[in-house]
Amino acid sequence: DLVLFYFRDGAEYASVYTKSKVISENIKWNLSIKGKKIKALIVNARNANCLTGLKGYNSLKEISEETARLLTLKQKSDEDNPIKISSKDIIFGCTGTIGEPFPLTKIKSSIKDLVEKIKYTQNKYLWIKSAMSILTTDLKPKMAMEECKIGNTKIKIYGIAKGSGMIFPNMATTLGYIFTDADLSSSILQKLIVKNIDTTFNAISCDGDTSTNDMVSIFSTAMAKNSKIKTINDPKIKDFDIALHSVLLNLAKRVAADGEGASKFITVSVNNAKNQEDAKKVAFSIANSPLVKTAIAGEDCNFGRVIMAVGKSDVNINLNKLSLKFGDIKIIEKGQISNFYNENEAKEYMRNEKIDINVDIGTGKKNFTAYTMDLTKKYIEINADYRT
Repeated sequence: DLVLFYFRDGAEYASVYTKSKVISENIKWNLSIKGKKIKALIVNARNANCLTGLKGYNSLKEISEETARLLTLKQKSDEDNPIKISSKDIIFGCTGTIGEPFPLTKIKSSIKDLVEKIKYTQNKYLWIKSAMSILTTDLKPKMAMEECKIGNTKIKIYGIAKGSGMIFPNMATTLGYIFTDADLSSSILQKLIVKNIDTTFNAISCDGDTSTNDMVSIFSTAMAKNSKIKTINDPKIKDFDIALHSVLLNLAKRVAADGEGASKFITVSVNNAKNQEDAKKVAFSIANSPLVKTAIAGEDCNFGRVIMAVGKSDVNINLNKLSLKFGDIKIIEKGQISNFYNENEAKEYMRNEKIDINVDIGTGKKNFTAYTMDLTKKYIEINADYRT
């Protein structure tokens, strides 16, 4: 339930955080950090450090001071030109139960062991361990990797995430951490993560609830020594931009697929809207509808529930052009039941583990795709017993 990422030579970084009006103490701490480079990221599970007040905030201060002290000793031991690490060189991720006392002593006493276990080479086993350590009600660790180029330099991008419940976009969703050896400034990283978050982590929903602790961060070690990138529009960064989006989308889909109690992964594509915001509203109206989600859990091809969700979205639609498909099965065409609709074929399709809902609202040319899961009895059991 505890992981330390140590950036031996420091890392440029950028983050997006929850837009909830109630935020955890670790996000308050991270927002207070003004430096563009950090030395370490510490993430704990099982405790959100939210509604813990000054005591929770000061706990992070104590942990960061102890970590800085031990990492400074590590620098002296391992580096030719060691530097003194400050408590403000460390940021935090927290996830778990809200309102529980933060386990300062337990975490602080574990830092020495984490620092002693630091390795300067990575392997799949270590990445799996790190991904496992941040889980709460998740059933599976979530990892993704891409290789790309900036100019002629080969670049690696690794990512891990957690998230299973209380998942809904509000700038960032769940916890996601992306690591790259690219040489990119914090300002470039910030622009890249904001650009790519909308159609990845901001395109998933499990239950329509936004956490107090949501954060997605990217860290750049500069070890790849690529040519300098001064603007996000530099053509040399196009390949990296595509690869970063792929990692973020891969992780986001894994979060939605592993939603609490999920038995089906649902893709909701809304096409030909007047603008992307309209498409997004319709997509999430469908994705967050308990009636739609329970029908899919029951393998019921109740397409009327999807049409209900379209209608309640408060988005203008062209009823004469409205169409709906489940997978490749045409259900609604031009605002009416399709002449080709076959109920038995639709019933068979609903048995799949992956369900694709495609809606065309016929008011423009903009699209948006949301990802979610079904709502099962298991979801209720998990959340009814979450603290007990």
